[in-house]
Amino acid sequence: MKLTKLALGVTMASLSLAACKQEPVKTDGSTTTTTSDSTVTAAIGDVVYVNADTLLANYDLFKDVRTRLQGKAQKAESDLKGKASAFEKEVGQYQQRAAGMSQEQRAVTEQRLARKQQELANLNQSESNRLMSEESEEQKKIYDKVETFLKDYSKEKGYKMVLSYSRGNSAILYSDESLDITQDVLKGLNEAYAKEKTAPKEEAKPEAKKK
Repeated sequence: MKLTKLALGVTMASLSLAACKQEPVKTDGSTTTTTSDSTVTAAIGDVVYVNADTLLANYDLFKDVRTRLQGKAQKAESDLKGKASAFEKEVGQYQQRAAGMSQEQRAVTEQRLARKQQELANLNQSESNRLMSEESEEQKKIYDKVETFLKDYSKEKGYKMVLSYSRGNSAILYSDESLDITQDVLKGLNEAYAKEKTAPKEEAKPEAKKK
């Protein structure tokens, strides 16, 4: 499963814009940048960052999703290998018997084998597409949860912007460790996920009949 750090960084960047208030704040030591649309004031302590490497490695939801998708991928691969092995055996049997078959029998058998080969190729592509689609959906769910949490977290803590740091793939060359909120965010995310897993699932209520 490839839940990329780059994609998480994009999510963090989007959140940064959403969390950054457009109203000027007068604070000692603040710096002001004027744009064509608005004036954005960022004070020291208003901007923090999250280490994307650490977040992905320790977020329980991400680990559970990765394990689940890896299991599905391994099962699909095993099933395909079994079908491919059976096909190869069938081809081998045909090759051994081909000399004693009539031209018509060979033509019919070869057409049948060709169809099976195409079916295997189609099945392989179909399974690959299905797993990629499911992975994409799971990625979106994870990013949505991180984004929602950070919006509430930033509002509670008074942060104007949350940046994403990833070693070798970041615009942040240096920052004071006091601005790193990764562990606090990770704790909150895992606590929220633990509650979700233990909470009883609500049964879907039947829709009211239209009169």
